[in-house]
Amino acid sequence: MKIFNKMIRKFGMGLAMFALGICLSVCFVQPVYATEYGPTTGAPNASNETTTGEYRTADGDNTGFSLTFNGDTGSLSSTVQIILVLTVLALAPTILVMFTSFTRIIVVLHFIRTAIGTQSSPPNQVMIGLALFLTLFIMWPTINTINENALQPLDAGEITQEEAMTQIELPIRQFMYGQTQTKDLNLFCDIADITYEDYDDVPLTVLLPSFILSELRTGFIIGFLIYIPFIIIDMVVASVLMSMGMMMLPPTTISLPFKILLFVMADGWNLIVGSLVKTFY
Repeated sequence: MKIFNKMIRKFGMGLAMFALGICLSVCFVQPVYATEYGPTTGAPNASNETTTGEYRTADGDNTGFSLTFNGDTGSLSSTVQIILVLTVLALAPTILVMFTSFTRIIVVLHFIRTAIGTQSSPPNQVMIGLALFLTLFIMWPTINTINENALQPLDAGEITQEEAMTQIELPIRQFMYGQTQTKDLNLFCDIADITYEDYDDVPLTVLLPSFILSELRTGFIIGFLIYIPFIIIDMVVASVLMSMGMMMLPPTTISLPFKILLFVMADGWNLIVGSLVKTFY
């Protein structure tokens, strides 16, 4: 887990520095607005609607940075879109952990490995990969809703960027509302001195920590239930070894094969993963 976190931090910092370099290279070019409009550009009309604003340097060359506006709707140039995408990628680990079901899944998977007693099996890469794909499976309806209601209309120029941000926030809030416990929401509302009559009145800055706290509580409850049968096996094995006078033999050495056998015979992965996914529905 530590190695994966270091790789994520280095990857995020690299993307952030790359995005910062592009921003600086764009911002420090001295633009001069072209006084003459080419055949594909139009002069501002009486209603202040500009079809294309093209910036050029002093020698007349394009800087590669352009903003296109058409009334209330607008679209960004490819350069700005690349910068936004790189910024989102740099923040992707935080978004993945904070806004999705990843937290509960990775906590439960860690409890499974610890309860069985296998310190490095499954390895961290496998557990994180399984958690990522389960998160994608659980969040797919939310992602599909965001794509249909926000990304595609914004790309087609049917809605503004403010409306797109609102359409992106609504499905995420709806998902978090279904997983957030009322007492956690009330806790942070009391700390922030906020009163609400409806969940829509709660700001996202209050809803997000409430959601994370609820995810941690739910993950620990599931982990406790997972621990119970394996603790019973450890207690039985330790009692048998004590009665046989084999006090110097570690009980975990004997109980580990029995715990693995129990987990396999009970089809543990099917039961745990299936029950874990169903907690989100």
